Amino acid sequence: MESNKIFNTITEEKFEPLALEVFCYQYTNNPIYGEFCRHLGATQKNVQNISQIPFLPIEFFKSKKVVSSTQNAEIIFSSSGTTSNNTSQHLVTDIKLYEQSYLSAFTKFYGAIKDYCILALLPSYLERKGSSLIYMANDLIEKSKHPASGFYLDDLNGLRDTLIELDKKQTKVILIGVSFALLDMAENHPMKLKHTIVMETGGMKGKRKEMIREELHQILKEGFGVPQIHSEYGMTELLSQAYSNGDGIFRTPPWMKILIRDAEDPLTQHPYGKTGGINVIDLANMNSCSFIATQDLGKIHKDGSFEILGRFDHSDIRGCNLMVLE
Repeated sequence: MESNKIFNTITEEKFEPLALEVFCYQYTNNPIYGEFCRHLGATQKNVQNISQIPFLPIEFFKSKKVVSSTQNAEIIFSSSGTTSNNTSQHLVTDIKLYEQSYLSAFTKFYGAIKDYCILALLPSYLERKGSSLIYMANDLIEKSKHPASGFYLDDLNGLRDTLIELDKKQTKVILIGVSFALLDMAENHPMKLKHTIVMETGGMKGKRKEMIREELHQILKEGFGVPQIHSEYGMTELLSQAYSNGDGIFRTPPWMKILIRDAEDPLTQHPYGKTGGINVIDLANMNSCSFIATQDLGKIHKDGSFEILGRFDHSDIRGCNLMVLE
């Protein structure tokens, strides 16, 4: 398939036919997904709409090579985990698809990357190889071309000074960080920022107690002096992200869609406003699997926006997820 089909303007009317085309391609070219579909009795002939497309449980990425291409992997993204047994691996055969996906989505939601200084507070991700979040953040830092753009590890004092100096210059800044590091920054170095977007990617990594979104965002808003906290929703197994500009309401780029499945019957979809398991359609993930059943719980609204409300109890907490409701 050609990527131009994915990233060119996709209307609601065009999404379903394209999703069905991607389904047929992956049914044929992805041995793991094809076998999964056939086990459920789903074929290219009897799948006629999105609601009939099987969603591959995300756990398959922990034990199987989920690829729809004969090309060798250009890069392997891996989720965080204490052992290799519970680490997902995403074999990416065309890294330009990932780059095109996150750059196009960033531009759609925030405008040109060159208009920003990008500061990344992602210590836990920098400690390991294979993080898709680090790959994206590093590329955004480079493409911003701002001399102050960069990663920060444990130098919270330096980050504070940089943020204050940039704010005085009225520089547009995006501070993207893992939750526990942003909390440390907000509590130890409170400030009032007028020109900075604070974006959390989730994840306490066992360093802080888990907390609900409202509590986390309230502390961050007070600590950074900003009216809203933005969020990014993505995962190792996908190539696209959704973004929230406040209140935990996420929106997807045109080539990504969220559906909600019944927690008790994973083959049944829920209507708008009802809580269930999150299924993700990521058409950019054409060389892997575009139809993923996550372990996140949420609900969607009529305008296509959605909320994350927690995770299934038996699921492990891992990279690029938001948080767990206790």
